[in-house]
Amino acid sequence: EPQFVESGGGSVQPGGSLRLSCAVYGFTFESFEWSWVRQAPGKGLEWVAAIGVGEAWIYYLDSVKGRFTISRDDVKKMLYLEMSSLDTEDTAVYYCAKDVQKLGTVVTASHRGQGTQVTVSL
Repeated sequence: EPQFVESGGGSVQPGGSLRLSCAVYGFTFESFEWSWVRQAPGKGLEWVAAIGVGEAWIYYLDSVKGRFTISRDDVKKMLYLEMSSLDTEDTAVYYCAKDVQKLGTVVTASHRGQGTQVTVSL
């Protein structure tokens, strides 16, 4: 059964950094594109970043460009999100996800994990 295990979240001050990790089980990891999405309190899912097979392409939400870096390790079947210059607006539960789609303002994913909390505050 597919399973995602996210880790690396925590509480940091504005300007701080965190590295999120996601272990993926039950998929041929190297054959798929993967995404990070997040959900802030009281809001819907928001797509953050995506990485293609073999790192053929990488895309970011405009507000995280230059601050976040998505990467993958196909041998370890791991997905990563390096986050720096964190802002209070980045506070959310972060999920690694598969098959992310956006219809209007609604973001969905066919699979995602339990998430890891990132809190940015003074």
